[in-house]
Amino acid sequence: MMTWPARSSPQKTRKPVYIVHSPPNTDVDKLSTRSGFSPFGSPLNDKGQVSDFLHDSVAESSSNPRSSGPLRNEYRSVQVHDLDRRIHEDEDYDEMDGPDDEKRRRVMRFYSFLLFTLVLAFTLFCLILWGVSKSFSPIVTLKEMVLESLNVQSGNDQSGVLTDMLTLNSTVRILYRNPATFFTVHVTSSPLQLSYSQLILASGQMEKFSQRRKSERIIETKVLGNQIPLYGGIPALYAQRAEPDQVVLPLNLTFTLQARAYVLGRLVKTKFHSNIKCSITFYGDKLGKTLDLSKSCSDH
Repeated sequence: MMTWPARSSPQKTRKPVYIVHSPPNTDVDKLSTRSGFSPFGSPLNDKGQVSDFLHDSVAESSSNPRSSGPLRNEYRSVQVHDLDRRIHEDEDYDEMDGPDDEKRRRVMRFYSFLLFTLVLAFTLFCLILWGVSKSFSPIVTLKEMVLESLNVQSGNDQSGVLTDMLTLNSTVRILYRNPATFFTVHVTSSPLQLSYSQLILASGQMEKFSQRRKSERIIETKVLGNQIPLYGGIPALYAQRAEPDQVVLPLNLTFTLQARAYVLGRLVKTKFHSNIKCSITFYGDKLGKTLDLSKSCSDH
């Protein structure tokens, strides 16, 4: 402690002023920097660090005479009390996470695993059903065709051009069979087209239908052509006017059948496609008679 006397004045005497210099608080600095601990910061991370810290603090207190005193003892007591309180809070928190919480977690894991197993098993079951259903593809057989009438006469197309016009009436019979043992198929068809080379002479639309499991039916479809302009595209038909029985006309019959099967409601759905093409040779003397198509058609 140092004292300076105040300057004297001939008129008035002033009281002395005292300035006190405190020693540096080295213990507080050490407490702030040791192991990341601050009196106003966060506590130490684990209990081992707390024990080391208390041991070092006591050792320094005994070896450093400047750290003694009521102020330092009171500060250290508050600090140790705060650390002890936080340690007890951590222990209480660990005790709260007891056997009941562990049992609850085990139950949650069990039910999660059970749900995952059920979903996986159901998915595999659906895939198996889908794979099995693909082996029950519907069977399409073209039985016969009857060309009932075939007429060629002169006429005008829609733009007024003079050309030969064709009128054709025919009927196609198809056998459709569903061999599946556990699902019904719903069938639709593209238009049946009767053509010569790339010229379409007649067409017809098959009606939609549903075929029950392990059953079959005969489907009759009218294939008609009315006033089809030829533009000289079929030379073989010109002989019809002189000798109709001598006409030889190669024709193609094409269409596509599509079938849908709902094996397990809307969850498992199977589709089947049949692209039918028949190569037919029509003879003029076979007009109105049945043409066998069983060996003339292919599914590709």
